[in-house]
Amino acid sequence: MFHRGELITVTISGYAFGGNGVAKIPTDDGDFVVFVGNTFPGQVVQARVDKKKKRYCEAKLIQVIERSPLEVVSDFQEISGAPYIYVPVAEQEKEKEQSTLEIYRKLGGFQDIKERFDTFISSPVHYFYRNKMEYSFSCIEHNMETGEDIDDAFAVGFKRRGTWWKVENLNKPSGMFDQEWETKLIQIRNYLKLSELPAWHPPKKTGFFRHIIVRKSFDQDQLLVNLVTSSEGLKQFDVEAFGLLLKQLFGERIAGFQHTINDDVADRSKIENGSCKLVFGKPIVIEKLLGLSFEISMESFFQTNPKSAELLYTKALDYVFEETIPENDIVMDLFCGTGTIGQILATRRKDVKIVGVDIVAEAIEDARRNARHNGLENAVEFYAADVGKFLREHPEFSGRISSIILDPPRAGIAPKTLQKVIDLGAKNIVYVSCNPSTQARDADTLRKAGYELEKLSLVDQFPHTGHIEAIAKFKKK
Repeated sequence: MFHRGELITVTISGYAFGGNGVAKIPTDDGDFVVFVGNTFPGQVVQARVDKKKKRYCEAKLIQVIERSPLEVVSDFQEISGAPYIYVPVAEQEKEKEQSTLEIYRKLGGFQDIKERFDTFISSPVHYFYRNKMEYSFSCIEHNMETGEDIDDAFAVGFKRRGTWWKVENLNKPSGMFDQEWETKLIQIRNYLKLSELPAWHPPKKTGFFRHIIVRKSFDQDQLLVNLVTSSEGLKQFDVEAFGLLLKQLFGERIAGFQHTINDDVADRSKIENGSCKLVFGKPIVIEKLLGLSFEISMESFFQTNPKSAELLYTKALDYVFEETIPENDIVMDLFCGTGTIGQILATRRKDVKIVGVDIVAEAIEDARRNARHNGLENAVEFYAADVGKFLREHPEFSGRISSIILDPPRAGIAPKTLQKVIDLGAKNIVYVSCNPSTQARDADTLRKAGYELEKLSLVDQFPHTGHIEAIAKFKKK
């Protein structure tokens, strides 16, 4: 019916897991289904076919031609990273819950998933909730009002949907990140434009200004700013003067300002082969979760929506402590990262031994440092180790693991690693997932290994997007 790369116009009539709008086109052989990411029922959209199969295709959204009757257009600027900013939150949550539970039916084989479903936890803050945002520069601007592309421009904002080279200027707050910062971003753009140094040209891999990344501490109400440039024309740029502008615009809210030089042609802000200089202030901000303090650098992994993360962790720990944990038994925090869950566990039950394990040594160092700052260095033990080798290297824990908390990265747990987790022999497993489709797959594996899915909760950490997180409680039969 369609071919790859073809532009099509379709009406979205349904919603599938992960933010995929569903369009159905009648044919003599039944409906041909089109999945279009980041769309919502009732919209008429233009999309580009990306993958083509016999009975369906997947397409990428180019533009919304007609709004859904459910949408309420507000004063926020619509950005590619918040496709549902005009959809009422209650409607977003309804579709997320229904489509996610359907994934557990299809991929996990849990036909009775509604009976196991515990609760849907809404984000306590629906706007300005993010604690990190990355803005791109480009000399190829897509003008949102005229629909035209402008060459030799100076754009600062977010990539145009379906492109990696065009940037749409952010002219007013998106509703996702700090309101003051995004209101004043126009002044930052105008100041940098006056330097007459060019914005990055993505196809040509030349230019000077590349990214601005901002970290926010809600507890301190402070911002950590990182300007990423190339070295092309570096002598013409007065980085200290730009730092003074930040101070003039935001005063004491700027905790620190750093300048990263990145000449890697890959279009990403992370510094690998370049250099980073702290111009003034500190390279960290401090955030609090459930009364504990955590140092966060620009590159640290930390929950994007801290207020929602508090509710997620609270529910996960409720699941852990619903079970009796014998004296001298262990609660193990696997894929513990910087040790957030383990430390919160330690504040809830000081009579339980907490062990955090992660293969990334740098994350374990951060975890130990944060534990010291929180006075919990004796309450939680952190190990930089491979899960599969852990008991071999630490036989003293064998047979003592009462419960395991899993919080793997988005890709989920590799089958071999999941088997190693099963081999640890814990009585209970609480599995936190930022990708319920992989969790549903793993739930089926755990069931075959003798672990029954007792409860499932969903947490909306990312309002106005298709993302949802899940907490599953498994008990060994």
